[in-house]
Amino acid sequence: MSVTTGTSRRTLEKGPSGWLAAPALVFFLLFAIIPLFGVLFLSFTRWDGLGEITLDGFSSWTTVLTDPITGNALLVTAKIMFFSFIVQAPISLLLGVFTAAGHKYRAALAVLYFVPLLLSSAAVAIAFKALLDPNFGLGPGLGLPFLTQDWLGNSDLVLFVVVFVIAWQFVPFHTLIYQGGVRQIPTSLYEAAQIDGAGRIQQFFSITLPQLKYTIITSSTLMVVGSLAYFDLIFVLTAGGPGYATRLLPLHMYLTGFKANDMGAASALGVILVVIGLALALLLQRLGGKNRNDSQLEGA
Repeated sequence: MSVTTGTSRRTLEKGPSGWLAAPALVFFLLFAIIPLFGVLFLSFTRWDGLGEITLDGFSSWTTVLTDPITGNALLVTAKIMFFSFIVQAPISLLLGVFTAAGHKYRAALAVLYFVPLLLSSAAVAIAFKALLDPNFGLGPGLGLPFLTQDWLGNSDLVLFVVVFVIAWQFVPFHTLIYQGGVRQIPTSLYEAAQIDGAGRIQQFFSITLPQLKYTIITSSTLMVVGSLAYFDLIFVLTAGGPGYATRLLPLHMYLTGFKANDMGAASALGVILVVIGLALALLLQRLGGKNRNDSQLEGA
């Protein structure tokens, strides 16, 4: 064996060089890490966004942590996170399993399911805001009293309307994730289960769900952490109202910084948002176990 062949074999065994990740690390450093430290620094200052930046110690943090609006924003964020997850997760999973089959009509339905992915959050919010208008929306247009309500002005209804709109937009994305996961499951597992007399429901719980373990973790992480970034949709749809009913944490951060002109407090809210997102992501990834990066099909 030549020296060149031996070197190539050792290179293959070690995997690709770490230098290949250098460009991505540089961009991550420039556009994520450095701005994050900048926001952390600003959280200890007083700045209106235009004038001079002055150090102010923990004043911004004290203001943010003692403000009842911050507590309400955290509660609203938690509610949207919880309800959007319990709505999106089962629907996405079932639609993903359904559209993974090779039937032509299911492929056609899959195309319709993914239409919301082509629309921006602002466009979706504008469309639903018009449809739900109690005077000129879908209800009055069709003469349906049930739909003729102030959906976005009623504090008891608006949160669930927001969750519905979020699910309508993002269920197709998670359906696509589950569809790809289901198609990676060997058909031999289902064939063996059929020989053993297992029905479709039993196959779903005994084969499909266990094989989708890591797909579920990935999708759940995107759902939960993504709920911290629903700023644009809610800003256009309700602007945080009525009152503070839909003023979630990122919207509260925006209004504090660009409406109240308090960049120090807004930066503190941004740091809190990052910490919560990282904590939730790490917690969900831990649920996948230490070997979550290994193939779930090993030994199948």
